[in-house]
Amino acid sequence: MNHTSRMVALLSRMRRERNGAVADAMCYYGITYGLNYGVSLPTVRQIARAEPRDHAFARMLWEQDVRELKLAALHIAEPEQLTIAEASAWADGIVNSELAEEAAFALLRHSPHLEEIADAWMQVETPLPAYATLLGMARATHVKEKWLRPALTIAHNTTNDHDRLIAQGAVALLETIGRQNETSRQAVLRIIDPFESSDKPAEKFIREELLWRLADAN
Repeated sequence: MNHTSRMVALLSRMRRERNGAVADAMCYYGITYGLNYGVSLPTVRQIARAEPRDHAFARMLWEQDVRELKLAALHIAEPEQLTIAEASAWADGIVNSELAEEAAFALLRHSPHLEEIADAWMQVETPLPAYATLLGMARATHVKEKWLRPALTIAHNTTNDHDRLIAQGAVALLETIGRQNETSRQAVLRIIDPFESSDKPAEKFIREELLWRLADAN
């Protein structure tokens, strides 16, 4: 079966699980796609995971403006094949927070090239790839304390309407770092302490969230 036939079969399975009310609700909250069947995320994951890993097929699905196919692509892609050379193609497809969060959960956190991808994605003009990498690093198997500074840098430099989104990603990563041990917790608390007098809402949010999240850590 070629990729086109596989895509048609996959889409047929997704369509059987359609939920128009969910699709309408997502559109109301600003999560838009060219085509959206409103299939629940757990169901999309279940259907996608029944497919064998195939990076080329995943790239084809990712290029479609269909919610369920794009989400499925993140589970069918091979994390080790997500290299810096093709990272921009994946970044361009992250067009809303749902895809950013699923990219972090299903693909980025498993990639052996996560650090290289993060370096690139945190430089792009749109905030969603950066948000995805922050969440991916927060959920990675080996979280590194050296990721603390990049998380704070991207939050500090964000001044558009997505301040809160980037701040949420930074909080997720910094909390994970802070919960590793007492030394890491103190390092996080020290570095966010000056945010108390910051005029940036994102930095104030980061400080307030981490103070209570790390209060009982370790």
